[in-house]
Amino acid sequence: MSNIKPTEKQLEFMSWEMGVFFHFGIRTFNEGHKDWDGKAMALESFNPTELDCEQWIKTAKEGGAKYTILTTKHHDGFANWPSAYTEYSVKNTPWKNGKGDVVREYVDACRKHGVKVGLYYSPAQFGSRAMQGKEYDDYFINQITELLTNYGKIDYLWFDGCGSEEHEYDKERIIAAIRGLQPEILIFSMWDPDTRWVGNEEGLVPFGEKNVVTTERTSINVQEAQWLSEPKFLPFECDCKIRPNNWFFSENDADTLRSFDNLMSLYDYSVGRGGTLLLNIAPDRRGLLPERDAKRYIEFGKAAKKQFENPLDVKIEKDGNSFIISSDDTVEVKTIVIEEGLENGEHIEAFEINYNFYTDMLVYSGKAIGHKQIIRIPNTLVYGKKVLRIDITEYDGEYEIKKIKVF
Repeated sequence: MSNIKPTEKQLEFMSWEMGVFFHFGIRTFNEGHKDWDGKAMALESFNPTELDCEQWIKTAKEGGAKYTILTTKHHDGFANWPSAYTEYSVKNTPWKNGKGDVVREYVDACRKHGVKVGLYYSPAQFGSRAMQGKEYDDYFINQITELLTNYGKIDYLWFDGCGSEEHEYDKERIIAAIRGLQPEILIFSMWDPDTRWVGNEEGLVPFGEKNVVTTERTSINVQEAQWLSEPKFLPFECDCKIRPNNWFFSENDADTLRSFDNLMSLYDYSVGRGGTLLLNIAPDRRGLLPERDAKRYIEFGKAAKKQFENPLDVKIEKDGNSFIISSDDTVEVKTIVIEEGLENGEHIEAFEINYNFYTDMLVYSGKAIGHKQIIRIPNTLVYGKKVLRIDITEYDGEYEIKKIKVF
């Protein structure tokens, strides 16, 4: 599989590393609803009188996110924009007397603050527009066309596979419409994907996860992965919630906010294992991010970045398939960050880190490196003949180590 290379836009996606998910819609105003419960949610309930998408985006950017995702339509079918193809949308709510458009305010805020624009759309839904044949595909394509025509360049289109398990979509027609409208767009997960779901909603990358895959899961309701027609390079994204009980705001979730330490560990097991972390922060019924959630995210995001601002001044020398880390002065190494150059494909399949203290002592054994590996090791003193050595033990084709830094 060494000949399978990423596209330029896939390489760019991996460099984003962190994003923020905003689950917001009519369900925000209806406490206790769950996915696919089928319960009606009245249009009159939607009225975010203090909606401020700039607050959302400024928070995301301050915490280090390079991109964000907004739910434009969830499984309930409510459109966060004045869609011409449904009456169940913002145009028939009290908010701004039906003249408001959450998608417009969100997209404008992203562009103003230099954050990549992502839109979530649930292909499946319950209620009066339940999924039935070609008519439903027409409705689906018409709404996607609105989103990809009326709001300028969209960087990322995020399809939720949940609920679509039994529906046969006209895949070729759908993809032709999307790629025709926005050829440079990234598509998450379904039909013609550029990125894929890591396979859980806990933000955790399995040990040794690779970018080149032969199978893919697109729904939490399907345990067995589906075989792809051919192996593909698909970077993996790790979605999870800052309040683990619900994707949408709930007044009962205040005590479930993830701790700072939990988020820092989450970073190691997502970005630190070659993935991209997509953390959900749900706007509340005012239309604002809750203060505690925003503060916690910014604190975490700044700390995650800060820990890698001052690498140790060491020597790194290549010797065959080994990279030797040494120092003339005594330095204490706690963390090693390794990045593989992926422009020509993913080639490294296994590596080790050894500490030479008279004899070799294995301190870490890894598999894929991919975009990045953050490796915490026992506090190790490097000086004189006491060195750390990274050994590439298994590889497929000619590999490139793009970067090694120690902290």
